Amino acid sequence: MILIVESGSTKTDWIGVDKKGDVAFETQTLGLNPQVLDSNIIKERIVNNYDVYRFRKQVDKLYFYGAGCGTEPPRVLINKVFEETFINATEISVKEDTYAAIYATTNIGEKSIVCIIGTGSNCTYFDGSKVHQKVTSLGYILMDDASGNYFGRQLLRDFYFNRIPEKISKKFESEFDLKADTIKDKLYKQPNPNTYLATFAKFLINNNDSEYAQSLIRKGFELFIERQILQFPDAKEVLIHFTGSISFYLREELESCLTKYNLKAGNIIRRPIEGLLNYHKENL
Repeated sequence: MILIVESGSTKTDWIGVDKKGDVAFETQTLGLNPQVLDSNIIKERIVNNYDVYRFRKQVDKLYFYGAGCGTEPPRVLINKVFEETFINATEISVKEDTYAAIYATTNIGEKSIVCIIGTGSNCTYFDGSKVHQKVTSLGYILMDDASGNYFGRQLLRDFYFNRIPEKISKKFESEFDLKADTIKDKLYKQPNPNTYLATFAKFLINNNDSEYAQSLIRKGFELFIERQILQFPDAKEVLIHFTGSISFYLREELESCLTKYNLKAGNIIRRPIEGLLNYHKENL
């Protein structure tokens, strides 16, 4: 069995495919980002899923694409967890989630810029065969413009600095536990602080008709465009593809910002897993 896994910081999609190319199972677990989780938590999230655990001994090839896997140490960490769990796998491939976005959105040989804007954010240039990145991510605290955790962070800051209009502020307070002790515990003592911050982005999506929300959304997308997309010389000549929930649910605002910079939007999809399935079926 071939196991295809696409993981963000919030959730992980799993698809098991038999040798005929038929789907044996599909399931979902919490995110497996090795930059913010240790090996024990990652393994626990894997083995506690009924389908993954049930089929673990049947997996002989595993293809994992994950957030936080852009450097060698986290790739080694998660590879070790897989070796211990999928004991009969003879081939385990661990790549950063950028590759999942590329395989899911681009055509063979197509030059393009491929972006991820979900819980976190990233951007790469694909020349049709190779991946080129100019910015090394330093994680959610310093990077991730326009991501879910970026918008969550801005919402919390604006709330505590009294910069959210009163009507929206009261609504925000009624939907979330915004006590300082709760926020500090989630950010500094609990796992996945980036995912916690991203939970607040849903409020922005659901209230994006306000002037405040529109201003915050535009600022985030413009920062991402200026710092990430425009670093590539032919950004205005190629299609720019996106994956991730923020780009998907705020598509109208994103396309408007791209137009402002004379950039061309390509495919915008929420989950790359279906594109990955097609890619690996063609390469069985």
